[in-house]
Order: sequence, then structure tokens, then C-alpha cells
Amino acid sequence: MSETLNKKQHKHAGIIFVVLAALFIAALITCNLVANKFVEVDLGFKTFIVSAGVIPYPLTFLITDILSEIYGRRNTGLVVLSGFFASLLVLLILYLGHIFPAIDGSPVSDEYFDTVFQNSWRVIASSMIAYLVAQFVDVRIFHLIKQKTKGNHLWLRNNFSTIFSQLVDTVLVISVIFWGLKSFDEMLPLIGDGWLFKVLFAAADTLVIYPLVLWIRAHFKLQRGEEIALW
Repeated sequence: MSETLNKKQHKHAGIIFVVLAALFIAALITCNLVANKFVEVDLGFKTFIVSAGVIPYPLTFLITDILSEIYGRRNTGLVVLSGFFASLLVLLILYLGHIFPAIDGSPVSDEYFDTVFQNSWRVIASSMIAYLVAQFVDVRIFHLIKQKTKGNHLWLRNNFSTIFSQLVDTVLVISVIFWGLKSFDEMLPLIGDGWLFKVLFAAADTLVIYPLVLWIRAHFKLQRGEEIALW
């Protein structure tokens, strides 16, 4: 852990951490709110049928990998838990929005509100279960590989941890959302498309994480594998 940052560098490190945490939570909440809608995404070689929530979801794993690399497992765990409690707050707000009736002339009626959000409790519940398991699996595997490779091969821990954890996430989310509503044979293609879509973006993450991590390391003069101690 780096203990050599001056006051100005420590302040900059804190700002970057907060910005990444904010982007992580924003992406996570957005995933939950739009997850009820399933869409087709044509990438040329294949058309994927995925939840709209899957589209921003790879961003959450990219951010946790950056946080893990620069700020360590403990600080990344705090961000993951913050996302969990933010999801609980959203669930409470949606419930309150449901129990209070709309006034006459409201742009959004009770019917429209319930049509959009009536399944949100199930979506968010499934997402929260999958999210906690998958994110902690991601962070755990990332740091295990980091220790084994002595801080080398960022591409390996970035891709392997994300690919495996997103498989866990996809299976849990689809299973909880459609349990009792669809058969396993109907859920399997959704799991396959959702996971493969995430895997492709996880591979693309490598093109993003390397320049970002290299820039942060250079800015704070960190050695390979060195982490910033915020507290």
C-alpha cells in the first residue's frame, strides 16, 4: 500500500475514487430500473436478446476492476456495499411511489407507474442477490490473480475475474426474475445471450482499463501492484 502521497496527491486520489464510485452506483441503479425491458442488440455477427439493464452493466465491472487495481480490495468492497444500500433505497422509493395514489392530471397515472415498476421489486431483489455475489467474486478473483502474478498481467485478472463473475451474475439474475414464469429451456438462451454479451464487453474493457490504470499509476508515481491507501 502506498503511504507516500503528499497532501495534494491524496486529495486527487480521493476525488478520483469518489467519481468512480459515483459512476458505479449510477450505472448499477440504471441497470435495475431498465432491466424489465428486453431488447435485441445486433452486433453484426449475432443478434443478442438481452435485458436493457445488461447494456450499462459491464461498466460496473470495469470500474470495480480499476478500483481494485488502484485502491485495493477493502476500498472496492466499500463501494460494492454502497451500491447495495443505494439499491435498497431505490426499492423503498419505488414502493412509496406505488402506495401513494396519483392525483388527477398527473402526467404518470397509477396504471402507467405500476406497468413500468410493478416487477421492479423482483428485478432489484434478483439484481441485489446476484450483484453482491458476483461483485465480491469479481474482486476476490481479481486480487487472487494479482497476488499470484505479483501485480503482472492486468489483462488476465481483468478478463478472467469479470468473465467468471458475470456468468454467476447472469445465471442468478435470469433465474430469480423468471423463476416460476419460464421453464429452464426458455431461460437458457437468455442466460447464454446475456453472458456472451457481457463477455464481449469484458474483452473490450481491456482496451479501456490499461490506459486508465497506466495514467493513474503515472500520476501518483505508483509501482506495479502498488495500491493507494485512502484511510
